[in-house]
Amino acid sequence: MTTRSFLKNNLRVKQLSLHFAVAATIVTIANPSWCAAAANDARPASPTQVTKPTFTEHVAPIIFQNCVSCHRPGEAAPFSLMTFEQVRKHARQITEVTGTKFMPPWHAEAGHVEFQNARVLREEQIGTLRSWYEGGMPEGAAALLPKLPTFPEGWQLGKPDLIVKMEKPFKLYAEGHDIYRNFVFPLNLPEDKWVRAIEFRPGARSIVHHALFYLDTTGKAREMEGTDGEPGFEEKGRVGRTFTPVGGWAVGSNVRVLPDDLAYRYPKNADLVVQTHFHPTGKAEEELSTVGIFFADKPPQRSFVGIQLPPAFGEISGIDIPAGVSNYVVKDSFTLPVDADAFSISPHAHYIAKTMTMKAVLPNGSEKILMHIPDWDFAWQEQYSFKERLRLPRGTRIESELTYDNSANNPRNPISPPVRVKWGPSSTDEMGSITVHVVPVREADVETLRDALKDHATDMVIDRALQRRKPGEIVKKLIERFDKNASGGIDGDERDALRSFVRASGWVPGNLNNSF
Repeated sequence: MTTRSFLKNNLRVKQLSLHFAVAATIVTIANPSWCAAAANDARPASPTQVTKPTFTEHVAPIIFQNCVSCHRPGEAAPFSLMTFEQVRKHARQITEVTGTKFMPPWHAEAGHVEFQNARVLREEQIGTLRSWYEGGMPEGAAALLPKLPTFPEGWQLGKPDLIVKMEKPFKLYAEGHDIYRNFVFPLNLPEDKWVRAIEFRPGARSIVHHALFYLDTTGKAREMEGTDGEPGFEEKGRVGRTFTPVGGWAVGSNVRVLPDDLAYRYPKNADLVVQTHFHPTGKAEEELSTVGIFFADKPPQRSFVGIQLPPAFGEISGIDIPAGVSNYVVKDSFTLPVDADAFSISPHAHYIAKTMTMKAVLPNGSEKILMHIPDWDFAWQEQYSFKERLRLPRGTRIESELTYDNSANNPRNPISPPVRVKWGPSSTDEMGSITVHVVPVREADVETLRDALKDHATDMVIDRALQRRKPGEIVKKLIERFDKNASGGIDGDERDALRSFVRASGWVPGNLNNSF
């Protein structure tokens, strides 16, 4: 079987079960620790390819450093790679998937910026694995076998400061549409706390696509919990409008913690609301999630802001991809009003996204690629942390570009023959954005940046409404109200007034039901 046919035959299984996924948080950002700590227990692999490699001396160091964090008992990979026999059994497959860069999973293209803990094999390491397989897979001297990495039992960051879990399981059907369900986790905090990381552990890992975390200080979530006789509640739109977002989780990323000078504030008596997206796979399941919360030792010194382009995961952009189109493009840009340091970046899209690029155009005209993914994979949604913070001066224009392939030639297209795909929350809908997380150089500039981002999102909503061929009655009334010079449109000071009106009316990115 060729590598191409191997990948194609296994792709649908991977999309449905996401069996290579690693339980992890993706929006509690930067400085991953457990992978690096585990890798330190294994002897560094040889920097040059050897002609007659053995398992113990040459192959085991590569496997232990790059594979066993997932390929071990209790994790999401479909088989273990912790012994000579296990690796020899899968040697041909290992050679194929490492040779095509399909494994280890790491989709950001090298050569632009340096990321922490990049899961990328060097060419000589790939060659060593191939030579070992083609050379008969000798075991080698037992004395040369490096020590297996050690991993925390259960929790990947060690024992959390606070553990909360669902009281009753939520039953999931085997087939049908995607499910969005909100679950309330009372925290019962006696005082305000600063949080550096959340580790989310789904009970039915194979069917959980992602989870978003919110804080509720109003008690409304508790009132809605279980009102339909089942654990949790629906109304995903209301959650985004009512509660405070504090991060999230998705398949395909390692557990990460915020840098030492950053943290989320959890108010006294706040409840954690976890909005979970389930994708049925043909097997009935029960979900019983557990959440571990890790407190910071002291209040944060700085504040951070996420710059998401386009905002609201592309909802405002009006993503609408005709069937058969192989290069549908979504672009957005935002100019920084303040100096800021970027420390991580995270992309998000669904099945038919193809490429993702974010770059910074500096005030002097030079360009810096912050991230380029040439082959997006829905099953692996990484949070990429820069090795060093990147200074982005005031006036830097941050640009994002995402492309989509809705043709029959896209092996990741879940619908055949292709159909029109619009923006939506389900897995077979589409969305798309890239978020770069920054720390304003001056703490006093935090609100300036946040206000500019709100204006950017609001302007996109206004532009989309005004560009409609058949504007609705609300849009017509708004034009009548704010078009002071009777030009038939909105310009200059009129736009400023309309923007203020839209923001004051309670519109928030991601919830457009009440906009226009």
